[in-house]
Amino acid sequence: MNEQKKIKIAIIGAGHIAQIVHIPVWKTIGDVEVVAICDKVKAKAKWVAEKFEIDRFCSDPEELFKSDEIDAIDICTETDSHKELAVAALSAGKHVLVEKPMARTYEEARAMVDAAKKHDRHLMVALNVRFRRDAITLKSFVDGKELGDIFYMRSGWVSRRNFTKTSGHWLYQQQKSGGGVLMDLGIQMLDVATWLLGDPKLISVKAVTYNRVPNLSVEDSAVCLLQYENGAALSLEVSWTILLEKDILYVNLYGTEGTAFINPLRIYKSLSGKMVNITPTPDEGANVRYRRSYRNELRHFVACLNKNIPMQADAAEIAERLKILQALYRSAEEGREVIL
Repeated sequence: MNEQKKIKIAIIGAGHIAQIVHIPVWKTIGDVEVVAICDKVKAKAKWVAEKFEIDRFCSDPEELFKSDEIDAIDICTETDSHKELAVAALSAGKHVLVEKPMARTYEEARAMVDAAKKHDRHLMVALNVRFRRDAITLKSFVDGKELGDIFYMRSGWVSRRNFTKTSGHWLYQQQKSGGGVLMDLGIQMLDVATWLLGDPKLISVKAVTYNRVPNLSVEDSAVCLLQYENGAALSLEVSWTILLEKDILYVNLYGTEGTAFINPLRIYKSLSGKMVNITPTPDEGANVRYRRSYRNELRHFVACLNKNIPMQADAAEIAERLKILQALYRSAEEGREVIL
């Protein structure tokens, strides 16, 4: 694509994530124009279009796929619709950004990857945690071997939910979501940890899941251990129900020459036998960090289209994360370690 071209985006799904994050952020990016919004409830699409001053709205995604005006599709719908919508959009010659989780299964994700390759289109998964400034900064330290060799890592996200109000939501229905907290929060924390480690070869996984919410068909908490061929290990913890004073998101890295944490960012290195704080800059506030991560993510997608730079969170890469999640679910179901 021409570097000066303004990318014309259409959004499918007029729900919370589109209204709170995607549309407001797209509106701040100069190289982008949001030209259409689509939702299966046409009245909702109309309301969102009017709210955000979007010229076009519809309830049939085919209208978007057939439009020569539209360059890319941003999919913000339930997970069970991702494969069908993405494949149709890619087949119509559109680039695609799809919200996490990419799909319900590895097989669905691979079908999406194959469609992108067949039609020579970009397909990116919206995993905003790896686009946080603290994560990006920490990645540069890890890649520069400032912490030595990383041999152990802890990654987790505990975010309590009020199931008296939300238990009927599609996110908590196995058939639509593909899983529970591992699919919702676990995919983010698995992705950022694997990305920071440099995507080493995985040799085994062990998982324990908990279903402590009555009438909930998916897991509400999970504790996992992943072991890599290079000797490193990752402990992954996610929950919607653990009783804590406040929500927490964390990544802790332990290396042979230093230790690092995010949220907030802290980096320590062993120098002459002493631990020295080498954190480069003060961390951002939580709200700024959250909003900026999405802005970084969406701007990166546009840069990939306009400048053809290497894509972060490329679909082929994220499909492999789903393969790992499936192994974790298998481990929990069978009550044993799964060798990969």
